[in-house]
Amino acid sequence: MRLHSSAFASNSTIPRQYTCEGTDLSLPLRWEHLPAGTQSLALIVEDPDAPDPAAPQRIWVHWVLYNIPSGIPDLPAGLRELPPGTREGINDWHRTGYSGPCPPIGRHRYFFRLYALDTVLPDLQHPDKTQLQTAMRGHILAETALIGLYAKGDQ
Repeated sequence: MRLHSSAFASNSTIPRQYTCEGTDLSLPLRWEHLPAGTQSLALIVEDPDAPDPAAPQRIWVHWVLYNIPSGIPDLPAGLRELPPGTREGINDWHRTGYSGPCPPIGRHRYFFRLYALDTVLPDLQHPDKTQLQTAMRGHILAETALIGLYAKGDQ
């Protein structure tokens, strides 16, 4: 399974327009080579370097999606309407939806983690990352990650 973006290469800088310094649009994401038996996908976007990469204290969650239909090959930039059946969870701003990179200090890493699941999960009523991970337990067929970098002032 592979996850990539037309906006940036893995381990390179996320363009400003997809951050709090730009228009904070969700990034275009595309996946391929899903394992046989994939019924749905889940996506968790997180920053393990919060608040300071020199002394990280927590993982900050930027976006939680689940029940993305396995027949959907991508999410477009600036996603305004979720694919049918897709559900959203709560990020660490305590709201649904994408909230892009906005590091208070230093260059942070942003992990876009995609999970192939052997089931469609029940409606979890806007779960946080931990609740979603608990619901996915025993159903993950494969996972992959795309890593982007960002520091305020990056172009």
